[in-house]
Amino acid sequence: MLKFYNSLTRQIDELKPIKDGVVSIYSCGPTVYDNAHIGNLRAFIIADTVARIVRLAGYKTKHVMNITDVDDKTIGRSQQEHEDSSPEDALKTLSTHYEKRFMSDIEAVGIDISAIQFIRATDSINSITDLIKELYKAGFAYIAEDGVYFSIDKYIKSGKTYGQLVELGAVADTKARINNDEYDKEDARDFALWKLAKPDEPVWPFELDGKDLGGRPGWHIECSAMSVGELGQPFDIHTGGIDLMFPHHENEIAQSTAGHEQKNLAKFFVHNEYLLVDKTKMSKSMGNFYTLEDILEHKFKPLSFRLFCLGSSYRTQADFTWENLASSHNRLKGLCNLAALQWQAKSDDKDSGIYIDGTIVKINNFLLNDLNTVEALAALSEVQNKLEASYLSEKQLDQFKELISLIDSVFGLDLGSTPDISADQKRDIGKRDKARRSDDFNESDKIRDQLKEQGIGLRDTSSSSVWFRL
Repeated sequence: MLKFYNSLTRQIDELKPIKDGVVSIYSCGPTVYDNAHIGNLRAFIIADTVARIVRLAGYKTKHVMNITDVDDKTIGRSQQEHEDSSPEDALKTLSTHYEKRFMSDIEAVGIDISAIQFIRATDSINSITDLIKELYKAGFAYIAEDGVYFSIDKYIKSGKTYGQLVELGAVADTKARINNDEYDKEDARDFALWKLAKPDEPVWPFELDGKDLGGRPGWHIECSAMSVGELGQPFDIHTGGIDLMFPHHENEIAQSTAGHEQKNLAKFFVHNEYLLVDKTKMSKSMGNFYTLEDILEHKFKPLSFRLFCLGSSYRTQADFTWENLASSHNRLKGLCNLAALQWQAKSDDKDSGIYIDGTIVKINNFLLNDLNTVEALAALSEVQNKLEASYLSEKQLDQFKELISLIDSVFGLDLGSTPDISADQKRDIGKRDKARRSDDFNESDKIRDQLKEQGIGLRDTSSSSVWFRL
């Protein structure tokens, strides 16, 4: 049984796919005007892990993620950086550059991009304008002096609920509008579906009710058109950071359900909590605004950041510090050394008495129960400690490889690729074991120090040595 916390129902619900055998997932993707910061990356790692857990449960996935390559931010930045180009060329140059950076970053943190269908907003203009026309014809959209807006008042009067994801106080009328793509105040306001082009902005042609409305789409309508166009309505799971719950996801729901019998856009909304930095919100002005590039400059592996994100519940705020990342880095190194035991299984008629199969069952159960990565990793640490205190026998090797494969499939840590050491290094370890048995500690220490210089550490047991990478 697969369960997630559903922001719509405010409880943990069982996921029952709409289509047999396939779970449809839509994830709010990047706005490609700058490098993704680590808070963004946490949301994308969680979305990737949700899809992995769905596949662990035995389902196939159809996972769609948008690329927001036209909005207030992309246009503003393109005007600053490429002022000598046409508005269209400036936007394309900027968004293409940061889209490539985004793909590189998410691959580095272990996200399986081959399992995701990426869609650009600029490639979806026709479906966006078609949706706006439908909303206008049904009476939920109106033309104003600067664009086309969605009427929350009409939406509510039609019997729909605005505020399914959050509790909102004020209710807007058509005089209260917001033209910005993003806003912070948690009150209900009519929002822009389409914005008339300002001077030096890119323009897409659009005619509505006989009026020439050349311009570009608002942010919220883009996701509604792309998600429903690819997945149908309703689809199974919508993911994103909690910062998108309002207004973005709430507005998506309103646009997509206005004039339809369907009560919702998706059956599940799965939101991850904020990533803080030293217990404060990230801000460039405070100097605590980090990207993957900063992590690399501090000599940490991108997968260490992934493990950091999975080391806390996706529904709790995670506090990023360099000390916490260092702990995750060391934890990842330990897991890689755990995986290295596959090359050191002892040819023993009996196993070590460590119940690896039971660990696999426990990890599966934790993950299927609302993505409980914390307890799953704790169960992994428990068997890791037992194996390090004992040994891995050849009789347990298949179970052990199954455990490593499970961790890789759901945590994306690439432990299975942990390489063996060289034949020469193995011979040196054998010589050292022989020297230890002969009480030749000078030779033993000499070989140990030579291996240490090669990045190989040794842990002595009663009968032999276990190697690990330093």
